[in-house]
Amino acid sequence: MEKSDKIKKFTVLGVLFLLPITVYLFFASGVNNFGKLPILTENVSDIKNFTSLEGPSVQLENHITVLGFFGKDVESKKANAFNLAHKIYKKYYQFQDFQFIIVIDENQKEEALQLKEKLKEIEDPKNWKFVFASEDEVQEVFHSLKSNYSLDKNMSSPYVFIIDHDNNLRGRDEDKDEDEGVLFGFDARDYSEINNKMDDDIKVIIAEYRLALKKYNSNREI
Repeated sequence: MEKSDKIKKFTVLGVLFLLPITVYLFFASGVNNFGKLPILTENVSDIKNFTSLEGPSVQLENHITVLGFFGKDVESKKANAFNLAHKIYKKYYQFQDFQFIIVIDENQKEEALQLKEKLKEIEDPKNWKFVFASEDEVQEVFHSLKSNYSLDKNMSSPYVFIIDHDNNLRGRDEDKDEDEGVLFGFDARDYSEINNKMDDDIKVIIAEYRLALKKYNSNREI
């Protein structure tokens, strides 16, 4: 065998060996490497008693939820919604049980409907759910997150939160950009944070649930 043929052979073998490893490293390149996303707060108050703009009641339990608070000023949160729609919702909305729940003031129904109509230009907003309740009930849910954020005078917040199937707040217990090292939520005004940190963490929690579902189905087959 000529030297050039040997080189080609080893080159092909090297590519065949390294390609699966490269693909794995690419998909596992997130901060959490598809391990479990830390639980920061357990038993977040559910919103199943809130009134839904869409009609049917909605709930956090048994869903992966991005929870946001637009309060009394939906108009000012449009840019936030578009950031989330482009970088998070569009990628993951077809994943089973994935949803966005946005808490609004009951006087913002028309504004919420207009926003949902605009979101159609990005992707089918079927899993955007707008809900409302009394201010006390909204505060109860927000306080149950036990985050280091607060609602403003309009009962709104620029931060959105990842809630798992068991009503637990997921996030980062060690984040180099946070003074306290804990990242409870993601600033939807910050395109970079949504595109990088939040996208990475959504990947992690979806990968986690896919693995759990795979194990569950495997056990059922035994």
